[in-house]
Amino acid sequence: MRLTRFSDIGLRVLIYLERAGERTQPVTVAEIGKQFDIPLNHLVKVVGQLAKLGWVQATRGRNGGLRLAADPATLTIGQVLRKLEGEDDELVDCDGTDCALKLDCQLRGMLRTGMKAFYDAMDRYTLAHATGGNTGEQVMRMHRMFWESSAAKRGQAAPEPVSED
Repeated sequence: MRLTRFSDIGLRVLIYLERAGERTQPVTVAEIGKQFDIPLNHLVKVVGQLAKLGWVQATRGRNGGLRLAADPATLTIGQVLRKLEGEDDELVDCDGTDCALKLDCQLRGMLRTGMKAFYDAMDRYTLAHATGGNTGEQVMRMHRMFWESSAAKRGQAAPEPVSED
């Protein structure tokens, strides 16, 4: 099984926003795109879906941007993947083929069982788990480097670093 690029981007956005919680300025789509080298047109679609699901607050305009709207301690990776990957999608499309085994095939059920086990395992992990330890520290460094770089371009001092508590 392989996650779609859409889900991969969605998880990165949520992880990045989780560690931006105490920033006074919201995170911009351009910032995330630059940090992860993601084309803006893809990113806008993903962020739109995350906002539609209620996990991200998106504000338009000059001072707009993105903030995490979900509780990282309760939003599970399983929930995110089910919504972004498509809960009802199967690993094989038996209905769309003329397979001679279609009526008596055991594989489809096995794959469903495996998919359920995967999602059940991902339900044990929250967004807070995904941003703990070294991952969270790296995201905090990314935030600092972006702000320092942005401030230097504007000829201003970088804002005070966000606490890593």
